[in-house]
Amino acid sequence: MIDISLDSVGKYFGEVQILKNICFEIQAGEKTALIGKNGCGKTTLFHIIAGTEPFEEGALSVHHSKRIAVLDQIPSYPDGMTVRAVMETAFEPIEALRREMNALETEMAAGNGGKAALARYGELQLRFEVLGGYDTETELFRTALGLGVPREMWDREYAKLSGGEKTRVNLARMLLEKTDIMLLDEPTNHLDMNAVEWLENYLQSFKGTVLVVSHDRYFLDRVTQKTIEIENLTATVYDGSYSFYIQRKEELEEERRRLFEKTQKEIDRLSFTSERMHGWGLGDKKMMRRAFALDKRIERIRARQPQLQQKEKRLTGKLLSADRSGNDVLFVDRLSKRYGDKRVLEEVNAEVKKDESIALLGENGCGKTTFLKILLGEETPDAGHIKWGTNIQCAYLPQQVEFPDASATVLDTVVAALGLTEASARNRLGAFHFKGDEVFKTVSVLSGGEKSRLKLCILLYQEINMLILDEPTNHLDIASREWMEGLLEGYEGTMIFVSHDRYFIDRFATNVWRMENGQIACFRGTYA
Repeated sequence: MIDISLDSVGKYFGEVQILKNICFEIQAGEKTALIGKNGCGKTTLFHIIAGTEPFEEGALSVHHSKRIAVLDQIPSYPDGMTVRAVMETAFEPIEALRREMNALETEMAAGNGGKAALARYGELQLRFEVLGGYDTETELFRTALGLGVPREMWDREYAKLSGGEKTRVNLARMLLEKTDIMLLDEPTNHLDMNAVEWLENYLQSFKGTVLVVSHDRYFLDRVTQKTIEIENLTATVYDGSYSFYIQRKEELEEERRRLFEKTQKEIDRLSFTSERMHGWGLGDKKMMRRAFALDKRIERIRARQPQLQQKEKRLTGKLLSADRSGNDVLFVDRLSKRYGDKRVLEEVNAEVKKDESIALLGENGCGKTTFLKILLGEETPDAGHIKWGTNIQCAYLPQQVEFPDASATVLDTVVAALGLTEASARNRLGAFHFKGDEVFKTVSVLSGGEKSRLKLCILLYQEINMLILDEPTNHLDIASREWMEGLLEGYEGTMIFVSHDRYFIDRFATNVWRMENGQIACFRGTYA
């Protein structure tokens, strides 16, 4: 059974076409990833499928009898509505049954209704049980706690939550609705690692259909079995996970390259012959006809020749390593920190050796960023101390990047920070994909990913041997994440980083520090 079908769908913004001849089907129960570079049109396509964006060409079909839930933006609710009340809106069909059952109970207790009321009550009770009406409280606890919506948050006013908290609450509400088709846009944003793992397990056991847009490669590998890539306005379907897609795309590109080279050799050989025949054919009509026939053959071969994908020029930033540090890079001794009654750090002990790469993991709000700020001297501990080793040259990429003057242009920001000429600054910015008029954007209008790129452009001009990163891939699409990973592969130094990106952790961590209840447990190894 087909749940979602697109036939030659096209979309325009004004006169500019952004989607062309999109064709694919998603079968009932399939879990599918929708991927592509930022700006390729995948979010627009997601909204078309969700029914919130019109389109000009083709046809879209979504199974008419299936219940659909969409997670793409944060809805608003009436003022004063609590978190619990928002999540319980998922049970409205069950509550409607409960209200009718209660009314019938009252009617029958008064001796009214007779056999008809009793029969209707039996129907309602069966439906109530099938929908899980007796288990709503258990499901509410299981889902909310699994997604990081703790019991103490339930009585808070929804309108006063942060954006990340609202996202988690609405994801919980959506899962509680027991739908048949889920459309998920970046569902792992604002989730810590425990919540992401819980969501993965939930979706793996979910019997319905899932279409998900995500930059979390680990999540895609664990959840999806089909991958649809949006590229060059159209869609290509790969019958496998994200890792399968990467491997298969490379194989197809290699096949195209070999066929291109083979046909190019044939074109070159025939072109050489054609030139000679045109020269010989002067005054010889028969020879000239053969030459023109050969030209047409060359054109037919050229028309069938596969087009090689234009490889985007990769960022060419390079880490400048400072002189080597000593073997003892960092020593943390009985470090403690509280905010009021909340214990963030309690007599934490840890040490970092030269060339180690430390992944600092823990739930949202456990104190990871506070710990980093203490290491950097931006926060003061209540007790204990830290000691840096000799010859440490440190650079820090924060989770929320800020610049001294948000009204300055990208170009002026780099000129001021690095003391470069405008020409040198533009060359450097070009290496970090700020090109043309983009260098004249004001910092205030940059996206989170662009701000991170600009900060890296400045940071990586320095010679460093200690790098501290707080969620470095948080605002980046998959291509940008892979660039950053390629850049860090060439780094020769020590690193401490906070990340929920398990691909990133597995690639770089030599040690894992797990933060919980104010303590840090240190382990050798990676996430996997």
